[in-house]
Amino acid sequence: MSGDADAAPDVGPDDDLPPTEEGWERKTVAYRGISRRLAAHYLVNLGGELVGTDDPAEATRVDGDGWRVALSTEKVTAAGAITLTEVTAAFAGEPGALAELLPRYRQKAMRAGG
Repeated sequence: MSGDADAAPDVGPDDDLPPTEEGWERKTVAYRGISRRLAAHYLVNLGGELVGTDDPAEATRVDGDGWRVALSTEKVTAAGAITLTEVTAAFAGEPGALAELLPRYRQKAMRAGG
């Protein structure tokens, strides 16, 4: 399981990052062993709304009050032939909103694996 909220703000192509507003900052976190559906569900429970779909399993974006998150997944090698799904959440938002949201999201995502 990994979680890195201090990653460079421009990790990955810009198309994978949510749009920002003036004064907003970016943070990116990634966790293994959870699904995009579960990540989207957590973000909705934290006050967000799915963008472009009503199905959390298909969600690639969740917007909240003062924040936006782009979700992506990829298969990563855990050990040998074992692969896991890694969900990356690219956050953009007001510094205060992210300071409140990120610890709550991390807590939920870290407990997901079991």
